[in-house]
Amino acid sequence: MNNMTSVVSLENTTLIHPPLFYISGLYNMPYAKYYYMFLCFIYTVTILGNFLIMGTIYLAHALHTAKYIVVFNLALSDLFGSSSIIPKYADMFLLENQYISYKDCLTSMFFVFLFMTMQSYTLLILAFDRVIAICFPLRYHAIVTKTTMTLIIGAMWLFSVSLITILVALITRLSFCRSITIDSYLCDHGPTYLLACNDNFPNIIMAYVYVAVVLFIPLMLIALSYVCIGVALCKISHGAERIKAMKTCTSHLTLVGMFYLPVTTVYFTARTTSVHPNTRIINSVLTQTIPPMLNPIIYTLKTEEVLQSMKVLYQRVKVNFAMKDPVKSIAIN
Repeated sequence: MNNMTSVVSLENTTLIHPPLFYISGLYNMPYAKYYYMFLCFIYTVTILGNFLIMGTIYLAHALHTAKYIVVFNLALSDLFGSSSIIPKYADMFLLENQYISYKDCLTSMFFVFLFMTMQSYTLLILAFDRVIAICFPLRYHAIVTKTTMTLIIGAMWLFSVSLITILVALITRLSFCRSITIDSYLCDHGPTYLLACNDNFPNIIMAYVYVAVVLFIPLMLIALSYVCIGVALCKISHGAERIKAMKTCTSHLTLVGMFYLPVTTVYFTARTTSVHPNTRIINSVLTQTIPPMLNPIIYTLKTEEVLQSMKVLYQRVKVNFAMKDPVKSIAIN
C-alpha cells in the first residue's frame, strides 16, 4: 500500500489526505475480544431474524400489503445497517489490524449513516400508517396503497442518499495534518472531522443538520402522530375496540423506543457530561446493533399477522415434504 500522504489542490488550497486512519476502538479494556465475539453473535441473530421476516413477507400472500412493504424495508435497512458495522470492525479488532484506508473510511461512513437514516425514516413511515389506520379507518385502503408506500419509501431513499452524500463529501474538503487516530469504533463523522487542521465549520453545521433531520424531527413527528392516535382512541366508545386498536401500535412503539431512546441518550450524554471513551463506544455500538437484532423478534412475537403467516408457511412446507416422501411421512406418523 502506498504510504505517501496524498496532497490535493483545490482552489489554491492544499488539502492533506492521509493514506490511512487508525480506529482506536476500546482502549486498554480487558477481555475486549469477548465483546467483539458477542457482536458477531448479535450479527448472526440479526441476519437470521431479518431474513426470516423478509422471507415470510415475500412468501406469504396475506402480507403482500402496503404496510408490509415498509416492514420489509425496515428489515432490509436493519440487515445492511448491521452488515456495514459489525463484520468489518469485528474482524479489524479481533485481528488487531485497526488501520483503514482513507477511501474505505469514507465509504464505510457513507453506508453506516445511510442505513441508520433509513431505519429512522422507516419508523416514521410506519407511524404514518398507524395514524391513517386508526384516525381514518374508512379511508385507510384508499390512502395507504402499495403505490403510495413504494413512492414514499423511494423518496426517503433518494433524500437519504443525497443527505449522506453531502455529509461525507464535506469531509473531503478537510486537511488532516495532525493526528490520524479516530477515537471511535468506526469511521464516525464527528471524531473524523474533529481531526481536521483547517476550517471544519461546515462539517459542524452539517452534523447538527443531520441530527435534527434524521433524529429529532422524525421523533417529534412520531410523537405528534401518537397524540393524534390517542385523541382518536378516546373517541372510541367500546373498550374492546379501543384495546384492539392499541394492540396494533404496540410493536411499532416498541421499535421506536428501542431505536430513538438509546440514540438520543448517547447523543445528549456525550454533550452534557464527561464519559469515558470505552463507555461511549460500547453504548454507541449497542445502540446501533441491538435494535436491528430485536426488531424481527418483536415483529414475530407481537404481530398476529406475521405469526399466523409463519404457521401457514410451516404447514405448507410440512405438507409438501409429506407429499414428496410419503413413505417417511407414514413411518414418522
